[in-house]
Amino acid sequence: MNTTEVKAYGSESPEADLKPLKIDRREITPTDVEIDILYCGVCHSDLHFAKNDWGMTQYPVVPGHEIVGKVTKIGQNVDNYKIGDLVAVGCLVDSCRTCNNCKNDLEQYCPEWVGTYGGFDKHLQTNTHGGYSETIVVDKDFVLKVPENLDLAGIAPVLCAGITTWSPLRHWNVGKDSKVAVVGLGGLGHMAIKLAHALGAHVTLFSRSTNKIEDAKSLGADQVVISTDDAQMQSVAGAFDVIIDTVPYVHDLNPYIGTLNTNGTLVVVGYLGPLDPMLVTVPMIMGRKSVAGSLIGGIAETQELLDFCGKHNITSDVEVINIQEINTAYERMLKSDVKYRFVIDMKSIKN
Repeated sequence: MNTTEVKAYGSESPEADLKPLKIDRREITPTDVEIDILYCGVCHSDLHFAKNDWGMTQYPVVPGHEIVGKVTKIGQNVDNYKIGDLVAVGCLVDSCRTCNNCKNDLEQYCPEWVGTYGGFDKHLQTNTHGGYSETIVVDKDFVLKVPENLDLAGIAPVLCAGITTWSPLRHWNVGKDSKVAVVGLGGLGHMAIKLAHALGAHVTLFSRSTNKIEDAKSLGADQVVISTDDAQMQSVAGAFDVIIDTVPYVHDLNPYIGTLNTNGTLVVVGYLGPLDPMLVTVPMIMGRKSVAGSLIGGIAETQELLDFCGKHNITSDVEVINIQEINTAYERMLKSDVKYRFVIDMKSIKN
């Protein structure tokens, strides 16, 4: 298959900083869309993958799965996009299309789903490379339409942080009169608050810090509960239908389970790994309460989210950077020194 060499930023080892690289993009197939990347969000997963924190990275790796751009070429069998369209690509660029999950628009749970980076490109027989690059070529079924009324940089994190919180809100039927709590105010947490508020829910933020109160309320939270204050925690015992836990590191879930109502569910979306301390099952059994997990969302659900954001004028709060600042951005991200997501202006890669 013919390829085109494009500029990218990536890493060649766990210890190395990201640096300029050249990568190959395939020439479009009949079902492909070529996209000129305008903006790419910076996700914690990008950092983890670049550093091989999960033990599965193959190098070189070019991160980036929060992509917004314009269509520059289409294959002969593409009838849902045209050249010049504003489009997006999230965490997935392919799946098997035939399993039960794929048939039910749950491609994120397909055993053979292909990540936007770090997956296997069946066309080139090599790793997929993500959005820290000039262009990307994606099958039309994994390309999303972007509402034209929204800020393009602010849309980018919706493709990961947004859908990661939207999917559980939808699955657990959050709507008017629902009582939702969010644990943690970062990239995921701030989107969870905005989306739950727009769905009509009463929204509470759990935080350890009193300096998050005004920020949370400006995003749409109705109240803030300081999770280290026993009296405040007791005041919301049995209060919530759904808790979206966005904290990206190991922490104690047990105090939050007591704040679920009967049949309530705590959904973990931020942390991957073993729990410490272990769950105490007594409050779960005594109220039919659940602890669940959720992973991003399928293509149809992500399009639903983008349309919802367009209708309600919702985007992420972002700090736009040049690609040359990516290593500093990673360092700041580890310190939670950003409100609330970095987004790369990809025209900077041409410099």
